[in-house]
Formats: sequence, C-alpha cells, structure tokens
Amino acid sequence: MKLMHQYIAVDKVNIHYVETGHMSETKPLSTMVFLHGFPEYWGSWQKQLDYFSTHYHVIAPDLPGYNLSDKPSELDFYTVPNLIAFIAQFIAAISPTEPVILVAHDWGGAIAWPLAAFYPHLISKLIILNAAHPSTFTREMINNPIQRQKSAYIHQLISPSAETLLIEDDYRYLTEKIMVSSQEAIFTEQVLAHYKKVWGQFGAINGMLQYYRAMPQLAPNVAPSDTDDGIEKALADETSINTGQIKKTTDIRIPNIRINQPTLVLWGEQDLAFVNETLNDIERYVADCTIKRFANTSHWLQHERPAEVNRAIHAFVNQPSLLMSHLHESLT
Repeated sequence: MKLMHQYIAVDKVNIHYVETGHMSETKPLSTMVFLHGFPEYWGSWQKQLDYFSTHYHVIAPDLPGYNLSDKPSELDFYTVPNLIAFIAQFIAAISPTEPVILVAHDWGGAIAWPLAAFYPHLISKLIILNAAHPSTFTREMINNPIQRQKSAYIHQLISPSAETLLIEDDYRYLTEKIMVSSQEAIFTEQVLAHYKKVWGQFGAINGMLQYYRAMPQLAPNVAPSDTDDGIEKALADETSINTGQIKKTTDIRIPNIRINQPTLVLWGEQDLAFVNETLNDIERYVADCTIKRFANTSHWLQHERPAEVNRAIHAFVNQPSLLMSHLHESLT
C-alpha cells in the first residue's frame, strides 16, 4: 500500500511520520506504531510496514532529532522522562480512541519500555527488538564487565568530538562501526547511500547524539584490568566533561520499570551492544513476557530476519495474553 507522509505538532515540535494500512471510519482497525533506534529512521521498518499494512493501520515516525522531524536544541528535551511524555502525546494524538500495539528497536525500545510502564492505557501489546529492559540492562552494567565493554562506544558518542567523529570520512564510523550486520548484503552501498541522506539532514547528527548526552547514568570507560588509581583517574576525567553522567558502578541505581501489558521480546543473540544476560530474570519486571531468540543474528534483527520477525509479531498480536488465558482458565 502507498505510504502517506504526514506531520504532526506535539508541544510545538513537528514530527514526521509515515502511515498506511486499512483505516475505516465505521470500525477503526488496530494501530501499530513502530519506533526506530540509533542511527536509523522510519524506513528501518519498511518490511514490517509492508507486511502489516494489509490488516492494520501502521505508523512509523522519525523520532525527534532524526531525519525529517524537528530537532530541538535543548539537551533537557532528550532526557528519558521527557521523551516518554513526548511520545505518549504523539501516540494519544495519532490514536485518540484506542490503545496501540507498540513495536520498538534500540533507542525506540529504551523509550517504549518505560512508556508502557508509565502510560499503560496507551498500549495494548508491546513488542521489543534488541532493546534491553532498563532494569536488567542497568543490572548488567553494574555487574557484568562484558556489558561495560559493549557499552564503551557510548563514551565516544558523548565526547566533545563525537559529531566530527560521525561525519568524517563520509560517515565512516556509522557505516563501519555501528551498522555492522552478521549477514552480508544487508547494508549494501545502495542502502547506506540512503542512510547518508538521512544523516545529512541539517542538525540530524547532533540530534541523534543528544539521546546519549542526556543519558542519566553510565559506568566509566575502563578496562577490567585497570587499577583502582586508573579507574579513579578515568572517572575524574570523564565526569569533568559530562557533569556527573559517568558514575561509579556502586552509585548507579537500578530503575524499577514494571510492565503489565503482554510483551514479546525478539532478540538477536549476536548483538554487539547488549549481552544476552539482559534477558535473565526479565520476568521479575515484565509479568507476561514471551522471548524468542534468533541465533546468528545481530542487533539489526528486523533487517536480517524480516520474514521471521513478521511472523513472530503476527502470531503474538493475534493470541490471547498469558494473563487473560489464566483468567479464562480460572473462570471455567
């Protein structure tokens, strides 16, 4: 179906989004909202939009700071609490009468997890692709040195030279360090050429980086073998630049983000950003959680395994929730 490009003003910030699919004035069909991550844009969901538009009203925005959406300059705008409230307003505006099925990846997932926790009335079902739950991610950041190593790239993205790093050599850092697939012919030269146009939008590189600069807490970028003196020096050097964003692991707080909506987690096990242990004990925070793992698949799950991802989502959204099944069994 033909994609329609739309804009909507949320708190005076214009958000670009695409929508397609079945829409009926007499009986509105369920709306699916897709939130992309870093360093992507709405087009990362193209194969999902094509698949689900036959039975759903599908919407995929450019997150604020990205591509054709506005790029607020204030760092406070990109704090997680503000992003949660902002996307909640967006969802309420594009689906004012019914909760949506929310699908999210990477930074989109970092927003979607607490959004489902704090605005449960807006979301009927939650589908997460390779975005660690904030509580289990923080737990692993504190306790797992491999997770801290995997997160070391964030220190590059919050450095004063980050914008130059991402732009230089025709976006070489983004194409060779970030968009790394476990399969050949995923991010082809043609695909990357389009991404470069997205990254080349005025203010887009800075807008994308603002998400990382506004992160509330991050462990210091140190090797496991560093001495206590080395760790203290690294911490002092980083906090002098990032004003308290970098914290000792003993000072990092695990957020209590609890989800009650039926949730599906689709997980590529070769993720360069997250350890697989972030899935451990996730049921402590997500009451009705289904996990489907994809071996030999990277962070870019929806690009590498689109047909399997689409089938998994389709099956999930068309089955009753675990909690509802238990209720039905108790009544019968």
